[in-house]
Amino acid sequence: KREIKVGQKYKHFKGGIHEVVAVALDCEDPKRELVVYKSLYETPEYPIGTVWTREKNNFLEEITRDGKTFLRFEEIRPI
Repeated sequence: KREIKVGQKYKHFKGGIHEVVAVALDCEDPKRELVVYKSLYETPEYPIGTVWTREKNNFLEEITRDGKTFLRFEEIRPI
């Protein structure tokens, strides 16, 4: 089973690199876990360090596009 590692870097399936800041509980529903992460790249709309949240299950899920299945966020492991 995959687990979120705070401080770890992850690559989004579209190519962006992010660092997990925390796993938080939703104040309206404490059983709902959210991943708090920040971007380590810049886009025309958002600067480096923009902070995002996403449901933990969504962060960890597999995506299928064009017949290929892959992770939404894949841990970047040191070489």
